[in-house]
Amino acid sequence: MLSIKNISKSFGDVHALKNVSLDLEPGLFGLLGPNGAGKSTLMRTLATLQKPDSGHITLNGKDIIDHPNEMRSVLGYLPQDFGVYPKMSAKALLDHIAILKGMNNKAERETQIRALLEGVDLLTHSSANVATYSGGMRQRFGVAQAMLGNPQILIVDEPTAGLDPFQRQRFLDLLQEAGEEKIIILSTHIIEDVRDMCPDMAIMGNGEIVVRDAPENLIESVEGRVWRKKIEKSELEAVKADLPFLSSRYLMGGVIVSVLSDEKPGPGFENEKVKLEDAYFAHLNGLVQSPTTAASFG
Repeated sequence: MLSIKNISKSFGDVHALKNVSLDLEPGLFGLLGPNGAGKSTLMRTLATLQKPDSGHITLNGKDIIDHPNEMRSVLGYLPQDFGVYPKMSAKALLDHIAILKGMNNKAERETQIRALLEGVDLLTHSSANVATYSGGMRQRFGVAQAMLGNPQILIVDEPTAGLDPFQRQRFLDLLQEAGEEKIIILSTHIIEDVRDMCPDMAIMGNGEIVVRDAPENLIESVEGRVWRKKIEKSELEAVKADLPFLSSRYLMGGVIVSVLSDEKPGPGFENEKVKLEDAYFAHLNGLVQSPTTAASFG
């Protein structure tokens, strides 16, 4: 059990985290939110890279703020941005990281490193310097280093950024296979990743947990109330001002707008199937009452 109780963190006048509380058990947990919501600050705090200004974090009852090695010894972490040693191949760098993680058996290291490189589709590039990798290749290397040592807790921050659809699915499959035994926190702004992978999730905004629930329950909270219409681009600002606006997307010279309403909001609107994206914007924009913001989820 990873227990987060009322943690706050500020950087000058910026309140990055405001009394965030979560209890997490083994399984995949999705954390959605826009850029600047506080997701990365929360991930860095959980990874013991920074201390909160207030609050408590415990792992199986042990305080990880005062005793960070309790977390570090069981943690795999993929930050949003990470550096690499110059002039080291992927295989050599993974071997170095594995030793730092306490993997002293050379044969076991080699077996796991080969399996991970194969899993992230980098085996044929394992002798190349990581510093020469493209952005997508470097991201895949980051996934491999995070999973070294079979960590009990895996924190991944925007893990599928820069991956093509095939690589993205391959990584998500790796997470899915590991998810039953580990606490895996998937922090992202890609709603489809959470919808496909996570039975439990939270939405963050302005440093706070806006809502926590299962994706299906969040979808149900706006079921039958989402309306869409294609409009001219010139009409968009009026729709935003006059209706409970959810989102918009450009399509073939026009704009598809989505709004939340118990009744048909006007001519041309059609009641359509709800997506997690609709529930995300509805809760993030305060258009629905959040059913669950408590620390635990059962």
